[in-house]
Parts: sequence; C-alpha cells; structure tokens
Amino acid sequence: MNFTDIFIRKPVLSLVVTFVILVAGFQSIGSLNVRQYPRSENAIVTVTTAYIGANAKLVRGFITTPLERAIAAADGIDYINSTSSQGLSTIQARLRLNYDANKALAEISSKVNQVRGDLPPEAEVPVINIETADSRFASAYLRFTSSILKQNEITDYLVRSVQPRLTALPGVQRADILGARTFAMRIWLDPVRMASLGVSPSDVRAALAANNYLSAVGQTKGSWIQVDLTADTNLTSVDEFRRLVVSKDGERFIRLEDIANVSLGAEDYDTEVRFSGETAVFMGIWPLPNANSLDVIKRVRSEMKEIEKDLPTGLQAGIAYDGTVYIEDAIKEVVKTLGETLLIVVVVIFLFLGSLRSVLVPVVAIPISLIGAVFLMQIFGFTINLLTLLAIVLSVGIVVDDAIVMVENVERHMREGKSPFDAAILSARELFGPIVAMTLTLAAVYAPIGLQGGLTGTLFREFAFTLAGAVLVSGIVALTLSPMMSSKLLTHRSEDAWLPRLINATFEKIRSLYARILDATLRARPAVYTAWIILTLVTVLLYTQSPKELAPNEDQGVIFGILDTPSNASIDQMTIHATEVNKVFQSFPETAYTFQITQTFGGFSGMGLKSWTQRDRTVFDMKNEVQAGLGKVPGVSSFAVVPPALPGGGDFPVEIVVASTADTERILEFVEQLKLKATTSGKFAFPPIVSVKYDKPQAEFIIDRDKVAALGLDLAQVGADLSAAAGGNYVNRFNMDGRSYKVIPQITRLGRLNEDQLLDIRIRGPKGELIPLSTVATVKNKVEPRNLQRFQQMNAVKLSGVAIVPLDQALKFLEDEAAKILPRGYILDYTGESRQLRAEGPAKFLFTFALAIVMIFLVLSAQFNSFRDPFIILLGSVPLAMFGALIFTFLKMPAPDVPFWTNGWTTTMNIYSQIGLVTLIGLIAKNGILIVEFANHMQHDGQSKLEAVRSAALTRLRPILMTSLATVFGHFPLILVTGAGAAARNSIGLVLVGGMTIGTIFTLLIVPSLYMLMAKEHKKTA
Repeated sequence: MNFTDIFIRKPVLSLVVTFVILVAGFQSIGSLNVRQYPRSENAIVTVTTAYIGANAKLVRGFITTPLERAIAAADGIDYINSTSSQGLSTIQARLRLNYDANKALAEISSKVNQVRGDLPPEAEVPVINIETADSRFASAYLRFTSSILKQNEITDYLVRSVQPRLTALPGVQRADILGARTFAMRIWLDPVRMASLGVSPSDVRAALAANNYLSAVGQTKGSWIQVDLTADTNLTSVDEFRRLVVSKDGERFIRLEDIANVSLGAEDYDTEVRFSGETAVFMGIWPLPNANSLDVIKRVRSEMKEIEKDLPTGLQAGIAYDGTVYIEDAIKEVVKTLGETLLIVVVVIFLFLGSLRSVLVPVVAIPISLIGAVFLMQIFGFTINLLTLLAIVLSVGIVVDDAIVMVENVERHMREGKSPFDAAILSARELFGPIVAMTLTLAAVYAPIGLQGGLTGTLFREFAFTLAGAVLVSGIVALTLSPMMSSKLLTHRSEDAWLPRLINATFEKIRSLYARILDATLRARPAVYTAWIILTLVTVLLYTQSPKELAPNEDQGVIFGILDTPSNASIDQMTIHATEVNKVFQSFPETAYTFQITQTFGGFSGMGLKSWTQRDRTVFDMKNEVQAGLGKVPGVSSFAVVPPALPGGGDFPVEIVVASTADTERILEFVEQLKLKATTSGKFAFPPIVSVKYDKPQAEFIIDRDKVAALGLDLAQVGADLSAAAGGNYVNRFNMDGRSYKVIPQITRLGRLNEDQLLDIRIRGPKGELIPLSTVATVKNKVEPRNLQRFQQMNAVKLSGVAIVPLDQALKFLEDEAAKILPRGYILDYTGESRQLRAEGPAKFLFTFALAIVMIFLVLSAQFNSFRDPFIILLGSVPLAMFGALIFTFLKMPAPDVPFWTNGWTTTMNIYSQIGLVTLIGLIAKNGILIVEFANHMQHDGQSKLEAVRSAALTRLRPILMTSLATVFGHFPLILVTGAGAAARNSIGLVLVGGMTIGTIFTLLIVPSLYMLMAKEHKKTA
C-alpha cells in the first residue's frame, strides 16, 4: 500500500490532518502584529552639539572632527556624515541594516563621553538620539493652534502637559516640538544706555552669573532634630531680574532695568510653523526603530482624545499628518485584492471543471493552505505587513495548482471507466512524485530570496517564507485531503451534465488543435531549437535594456516641499515667502491641508491630499504642476518631492556624495561642474541641489593686537564682550513653576541691525574705563560657506535631485561624468535611496536568480534521479517565461513622469519585479515537470521517446492550462489595482501574468522538442 492510499482508505485521518492545520492557523491569527513592512533594525544615531556664536569652520575643527573620530571607532556603522553650521554640529551615524541599535547607541555614547573633555568649555553637552532610518519624517505630526495664547505659552503647555503623556506611551521614542518657542528670560541690552552708565556686556554676564545662583545649603544637625536649609540666592521672576544690581556708581545702584528691557520671551525666534496657513506649534511623533508604527500611532490617537478634553480655553489640537493612514489603506487594498483573487480563481476552476463537486476539491485547498501558512508565520515570528499579505495574495493562484492537477487526473481516470475510489487511488500514486517535485521546486525557489542579506533580504524574507509555507501546506493538502475528497465527491453522473459535456467537447477541440501544432513542431525541431536560442538571446537584451530603479514610487497622498533659502534671509523675509508657497499648495482642489516649518536656513512643507476616492489625479499627475507653481515664488527655491517608497530613503531620490581630503572649496568646484552637466542633460526635474554653498555673508572683526596691548587690554576680554553682546548664549537658568529655563542676555535687535553698529560696543579696560570696540577693531566683510559637510571623516559635498529618468540611469550618468571630472583621490559615494539601489544592484539580483535556478535544479535532480531531466525542464521553460515577463519592463517609458502609451501596462526593473522573476522560475517549471515526468512514465510503459513526449504533452495539456490560467487570472487583479501601495503590486503582477501567459504557450511547444534532443531513452519496465 502506497503512502497516499492510507488517506483515501481512512478519510477520518485525512480530516484530522486538515483540522490540525486549521486549529493551528486560527489560533495564530490574533497573535500577529500589523506593520507596513517586515520588522527590521534600520536606525540612525544622531549626535547634536551646540556651540552658540561659533562659525562653521570653528564648529568643524573643535566639535565635529574630534567627535567624528571617536564615533567612527564604534562597531556596526555603515557610514558617518556630518554637518557643521553656525553654532551647531550635527553628526549622523547610519547603522548597518539589522545591527543591534541599542548596542550601537551604548557604544557611541561611550565614545562621545571619552572626548567630552576635549571640546571647548563654551560648547553645550552633546545630545545623542537614535531614530528609525525608515524616513526622516515623523510617523505623525500633531498641530496645536490658538488665537489667544502666544507660541511660547503653547510650547510651555505642551512641554508640561502633553509631551510627558505622549512619550510615556509604549513604542514612542520621542515627541519633539517643532516650532517650539521655549520660555527664556531675555535680557535685551541697550548699548546706548549701557555706554552712558559705564556698563559693558561682560559686566552683565558676570552679574547674572554671580547673582542668579543655586545654593545647596544642606541641613542643621542638632541632638534631637535636624532642619533642611535653603537660601533664595536665585532669581525667579521678571521683576527680580529687573531689580538685579549690575554695578554701583558712587551711591547709586545701576540695575538691570536701567540698561536693558527684561521680558519672559523665547529661546529663539527663527522658526515659523503654520498649519493650513494658520500659526501653529507642531509635535512630531517618532516610534522606536523596532516598534510597530501602526500600533504606536493608534495609541497616540487614543491619547489625543483624552488630551483634547483637558486643553485650556482657546487652544485647539488635532493630527496634522498621519503617515499610518497610507499604511492602513494599503493593507485594506491588499485584503480587497485577496478577495477578488479568490473569487476569480474559483470561477476559473469552475469553468474548466464544470461541476460544483469537482470545484469543491481545489477550492477547499485554498483557505486550508493560507491558514496553515499563517501558523508558519507565527512560528517564524513574522508579522502581517504589505509583503506577507502580498505573498498570501500570490499564493491563492499557486496553492490551488496541486489540487487542480489531482482532481483533473481523477476525472481523467473516471472517464476511462474506473470508479471514483480506484481513480483516486491511482491518481494519488501517479501524482505523488510530480506534486512533491512541484512543491519542493516552488519552496526551493524562495530560499535564495529569504536567505540573502541587504535591504531585499530584509524586506522579502517574510514574503518568501510565507509563500513557501503556503506552497508546502498546499502540497500536503493535495496528497491527503484532495484525493480523499475526490473519491467521495466525484461521480460518473456529474460527467453527463450539459456543462461538463460542453467543457469537455470544447477542450477536445483545443486539444486537437494543439496536437496538430505539436506534431508540426516535433517534425521541425531544428527550427524550434533556432527559435528557442533566438528568444533566449533576446531575453538577455530585454533585461539589459530595461529601465531600472529601486522601487516604483507610490502615491502616499502627500507632496512635500523642500525650501532652499537665501543665505542672508531673516525669518521675517522667509515668512512672506512661506505664505506664497502655501498659496500654491492651497490652489489645488485636491489639497486637504497644508503644513509648513520655516527657518532662516531652510524649510520643510507639505500638502496633504484628499483620499484616493475623492480625487481623480495621483501625486505624480500633480507633482510637475506643483513644482511649476513653486518655481514662480520669488526669493526662494522650492522643490516638490514625494516620500520614498521604501524605508531608509532620503530627501531626494538622487543623493550622490563627492568626498576627499582636499579643501571643501576645491571639492565644490568639481561638484559645480557635475551639477552643470546634470542640468544640461535634461535628465533631472530641476538643477540638482548642492549641499554646500559659499554665499553666506560674514563680517569679521579684525583686532589690532598692538593697540590691544598698548591699552592694557587682552583678546579674551575683547572676545568675551563681543560674545556677551551679540552671541545669544545663555548664562545660567532660572526656576519657574518647577522647571528651569535659560537666561539669555543679548543686544536688542535694533542695536545689531548691521555689523557696523557693533563697533560702538564698549569694552572694559584695565582701569575700569570703557573703550569703544572701534578703537581696536575694524570690520572686514567676506563670504563663507553656510555649512561644512564631511562623509566618512573626509570633507564632502552632496549633490541631490529628482530624476525624470529611471534612477539607475541618472546615477549612471553622474558616475560617468564624475569619472571624467574628478581627479585622483576623490571618492564617489551615495546616501539614501541611491545608496540602496547601488547596494541592491543588478549583480545581487543575478546572483539570487542564479542561486534559485541552482536550487531548483538540485531538487529536481534528486526527484528525477537524473541531471538531464532538470535541464530539459528549466531550459525549456525559464528563458521563455523571462522573455514574456521582460517585454513588460523593456517597453516601459524611461521617463516615468512623461505620458506614454505603454505606461498603464509596463513596469521598471525594480526589487518587486525582480522578486516576480524569481517566483516565475518555480511557477513555469511546474509545467515542464508535468510533461517530463509523464513522458518518462510513458517510456517505462513501452512507448518510444517521440510517442511518450507527444502523449505526455497531450495528456498534461489540460492540467497545465488549468493551473496556468488559475495563476494568470488569480494574479490579474494585481495589474488593475489602484490606490495605496498599488505600484508595487502592479509591478509584480505584470511580471507574473506576462511571464506565465507567454511562457506557458512557449513551454507547451518547446519542451517536447528539447525532450527529444536531451532526454534519455528509458527501457520498458516489467
């Protein structure tokens, strides 16, 4: 008795196996988390150090360089890039994918602490943050507006009441206030009054430092009692600061209010935040790198409902932007596609079998296989995400194949006169080998995908193993449940109904037509071999000429605007321009809301669009029009971009870095040449942005050292008075309602409208006299860089932009031009999406593709006990299926934003279409397996090789057409979907449908001829 016989003879055992699969699957459904993409460790550690008043070169030399050197010694870092700008050093350490973020954070923190003592004493303590590298944008932005409260009052309320509640939620890494105006005691110095009363800026700082003092007195220690001690040596109110004695003129006290206006203001006034045109304060919510953003933002939404109940009068709150809405909509779209796929597959099976009893066998196999796959997802720790759901959608058209082959074979034997029970026994015995081979083949094809590293491996590991798991479960169902159900459900009477007779008659006509064509190909085998060789060579050409990108852009319902400001712009000037930018956003009827964060050195804005059902145009239809509108705003440069489709992208798709030990100004000369080449090439939507610009006006005070010495001064005193007057650095802190805030003395804005006014600052001389700064200094105006950048501890300049051709083509152009322009010693590197594309390039895909073929070859060799038969199966099917699939990538218009007649049914070569090609290997190989296995069987029964392969092709025609059409029509909804996440599903759907359709046709015609050329002669077995 064969292995499969026991399940037919003992139907209860077959049902028990099925129920075990169902119970295991159902219990696991509720335990799976929901995410956008599979869980991964993809993080950036950011070290931010403020050095108020210092220029970019000073920050780079004394802050950035020593910190970089220390951080670079930590493990797990992919690359380090840094920016040194006026008063601020920002270092970002991008971690290797899936490296332990907590371990890296601890090590980097330790390295930073080691060099803390080497930093200037005036620099603030470095602040270390870790955040997910999936996107530079927060998962959600909350907005708080009021027509009554000032921005610093709103900020203080958020810091005290809202921020603690949100950061305490599980999975929230931080809730940053954007556009915050934190309370500060602002001492606005009047230089004229100071000069008349004989007070210098450093006198004010010294008085504040000496008289706003936090004293820790201690406690008394008596024999019986002890008392805690304190002293009011610190200042706590505006009035107390005003009454502070700065100096004494004879019997008269000179108080702070005599020389300055004291007010409770804000730390800085260089940020303007708006929501739909109204002034607001934003709060960005960043989940932990390994947290589920859907769950995190769901908790934030729930907490916000409670927070809104407690808001003070006049303060309104809401969610300005929620990035998880796109994720939820995308998941709903995939589930909808799953339902459509199930329905289509059932209809296709019914139209081939014509009997509800026959249809029930393969239809039952679908949910059992899918539910079993969910159990395997739980075992491996997978999540429900866009890619595992896509795997389930694809598996609907695949898992049904084995059951279709089984029920069709049972019906064939019944038509030959056998009883349903005998037909089921015989069919299960015949198909045990082919089903095992087809199941293992499909499972093996996904092993290279699941085991490869990098971004593709991280993203598609769960996809590959989920699909492989569903296929394995479907093979078990096809060998246990399907033959048992066939023996019980199928009857001879069902064959006599009108619909089965009509279907059988129609198929016989198709079979007769195929027989004539097959006979012709077998007679003209040299011509078939020639055609096969030509198609295989053309396939290589189609692949090399297909436009390539990392992933297709998705309509995520938002268009972001990156603002590039003039180097000398003030916040007042930028606010005017931001108003014009907002008018452009609001001019589109698809706009639901806008948000803007404007600063003197740049800005970030966006327009949130209405839902996909409420608009006719996609973001790609609108982006060029938005860019045209932004281009008309005078005074600033604005660039419309869409969020990256995959986690880990940057601000722009094209981000290329030129690094060298040479001076930044020298590197910039070459980058400007590269920019000119890119601009004139017509391959970019706008002239690429250069990250470093030497256009920032700077006034340098040239100190006459001889005069300083002659007057008995020293440079430290001169620098201290200048810094105290204009630097804006804080002296110390004061307490207000249990929180500490900065005390910041600075000359009033009217006293520092230009650099010449500062020459009137008085410096304290050695005998107490005040000396005008103009006595020892002159002003020299020059131009300096806005910031200085480094990459991998080398001076660097980044070129960023948006390509109107496939990303690979744009990068290749820049690489070729850079090779002509850059001298030796210059390095070309990448960040963001460009780095991902180069890391996941064609070489990596070709290696995975080759490995998948090798895996299938080895599985088939073991199954057939032959090295010839796998060659016939793979050579006769895979190149032809690749030819069919690559037609739909080759015909893709190279410029994605340009309307073209092929745009609706073509795709680029990207990671989704590449995964589709690998999947296609296993799917198309199943057809060859059915023909070759049955042809060998016919030879063992005594037929010649020609008779055997002809008989096998005609006999297996029906199951091949049934399984192929079930796969094609099952995946066809992926081509038609729109909305959230549609581009990725379109891409993989086009490859699978095109490859299976064209590949199946060629397989039926070419595999028999290759069998005649390569197959072994088998002797008849007794």
